[in-house]
Amino acid sequence: MITIISPAKSVNFEDPAPIESFSQPDHLSQSKKLVRYLKRLKKPELMELMSISDNLAALNISRYKAFKPPFHLANAKQALYAFTGDVYRHMRINTYDAEAVEFAQSHLRILSGLYGYLRPLDLIQPYRLEMKTRLTTDRGTDIYRFWGNRISNSLIKDLKLDPTPVLVNLASKEYARAVNFKALKTRVIHVDFKEEEQGELKIIAIFAKWARGLMADYIIQNRINDPEDLKKFRMADYVFSSKDSSATSWVFVRPRPL
Repeated sequence: MITIISPAKSVNFEDPAPIESFSQPDHLSQSKKLVRYLKRLKKPELMELMSISDNLAALNISRYKAFKPPFHLANAKQALYAFTGDVYRHMRINTYDAEAVEFAQSHLRILSGLYGYLRPLDLIQPYRLEMKTRLTTDRGTDIYRFWGNRISNSLIKDLKLDPTPVLVNLASKEYARAVNFKALKTRVIHVDFKEEEQGELKIIAIFAKWARGLMADYIIQNRINDPEDLKKFRMADYVFSSKDSSATSWVFVRPRPL
């Protein structure tokens, strides 16, 4: 069973990871091509393209200029420990023992606008490039077209090696759109977290992000490789709702917090 999650805009490259083990991104040559396109952009162009402030644009221009493989622990950091957004803050990453890290490396994948497809221990350098960015390259007018089938092909390869070839989608819609789920030709479970209020179910983005992190952590901490075991997930009062779920779409519900 393989689980996919989104990356995060917020990162921490100041503090070293608690482990020294690392791997290299499979699509680093493609990342280098993307960075060449990004380096051509002037600050006003980057501000408009990404809808970011002057300061953030300046920061990321400096990041693109500093981007330089090969990656090692002195100039990069393992992806799982570098991202610090809402999903990652709800994973007990710094408590993972060697067995948990090894399980994550085998069963967790992070989708990324710049790196495409990451294992938890893949080294990355700081960046900002959302998957929905409309950056024109020789492959089309956005990042989805740049990556094409590369992300899906990587998933197909990994799923073939997994004894339980099931994909659990905990990624946001923006990042899940980068995957051609039909091309995987395997079972896919899309997971949603909803809040119940006065008989109505709603997805609240911030709560959904937290819950995705909690479930990813639950999978890693419990070494889950059978999707049926996900139905036992009870963190933050979420409960699997069979009446609101289907074979391919699983819904976890809780009363909306006050």
